[in-house]
Amino acid sequence: TSILVNVPGEAGSVVTLLDGYQMTRKGRAGAALTVAAVGSFVAGTVGVIGIMLAAGWLADVAIQFGPPEYFAITLAGLLLLSRLSGGSILNAFVMVAIGLALGTVGMDSISALRRFTFGSVQLAQGIELVPVIMGIYGVAEVLLLAEEGIAKTQIASVKLRQLLPTREEWRRSTMPIARGSVVGFLTGLVPGPAAVLSTFISYTLEKKMSKTPEKFGTGMIEGVAGPEASNNGATAGAMVPLLSLGIPFSPATAILLGALVVHGLQPGPLMISQRPEVFWGFVASMYIGNLMLLILNLPLVGLFVSVLRLPQHILATLVLLLCLVGAFSLSNSFLDLWVLVVFGVFGYALRKLRVDPSPLVVALVLGPMMEKTLRQALFLTQGSVLGLVARPLAGTILIFAAAALFGPPLMRLARAGRSSKAMPQGSSVAD
Repeated sequence: TSILVNVPGEAGSVVTLLDGYQMTRKGRAGAALTVAAVGSFVAGTVGVIGIMLAAGWLADVAIQFGPPEYFAITLAGLLLLSRLSGGSILNAFVMVAIGLALGTVGMDSISALRRFTFGSVQLAQGIELVPVIMGIYGVAEVLLLAEEGIAKTQIASVKLRQLLPTREEWRRSTMPIARGSVVGFLTGLVPGPAAVLSTFISYTLEKKMSKTPEKFGTGMIEGVAGPEASNNGATAGAMVPLLSLGIPFSPATAILLGALVVHGLQPGPLMISQRPEVFWGFVASMYIGNLMLLILNLPLVGLFVSVLRLPQHILATLVLLLCLVGAFSLSNSFLDLWVLVVFGVFGYALRKLRVDPSPLVVALVLGPMMEKTLRQALFLTQGSVLGLVARPLAGTILIFAAAALFGPPLMRLARAGRSSKAMPQGSSVAD
């Protein structure tokens, strides 16, 4: 749905729509879906191999991180990933501020106090991520279609020869898939929404490494291949701390932990030696799952693309209906429906103003985790802010983030200063 109709079915698909939907508008939906399927298969396979070879060692590295390190990671991620759109820095930071403010609504995870609920019991549950992204991207797209009219938004049917990527598209996708697989697996070792974070990290990495970063967001296949691979790689990476240490770093692995405990199994360092059939059963199931993913996806690419042949007004109505049902089904709360509607109108306004909402989504994902780890870190350092950067790993992460954020503009200023000094006195542009 991210690629075909600009509606992320889950938070991990938000980045996919940035270039995936633009490829659909150019008639390359089949290529985008095929690359996404192959990238997911490759990343899943790499992740399973990583579990087999380095589960114990990688889990030991991840467990060494404390609250200051996690705060440094989230802050660095917020600063770097907020520049996804490459647009105005002011607009990006305004979107980040709105996302952070939304993340504070609800019950405080440490003190259990209600914040910014204005007496509403429903708001105590907080603002869910899914209605926000479905409103900003899905409902806003429906409103734009309604404004532009059916005739203007009609997309030509996709021909059979367009279902598979060209040789050039395969070449451009190879390295992003490889990098995304590694990035996703390593991100899965960190507590938090790894599947979401890995897609933003992968997209930012591909944009930095591209020779034409300004074309990202206009239908670059690298912007589909890397994030889709990292999304699946993060799922495999999150299994490492679960199987090696018995610690769930994501909601999905927390459910798996509960299922294992119900059956009298305790994941941890002794699981591989004492219950090898369970560990290798997990590995085998992930291999089979990745293979079935590929088998189901590739032959059905043509069927998925045929969705575009529906009349635009019918497709828009179905998208709006699915958004409403999806938002309500989260917790059977009418609050989620109101959030969906409000952010649909807000997303429509942002599209008209040509402001990218991606930094808001990043801040909403990272904000709660950043606040929680900051408070834990300040508790450990007895309120000392300097203690946050005194630890070598946390300080290194923050220095790297500051260099990556402020380095490019400072270098541009330095080059501009050197070029102005190099001009002879008295010369002008007209000369």
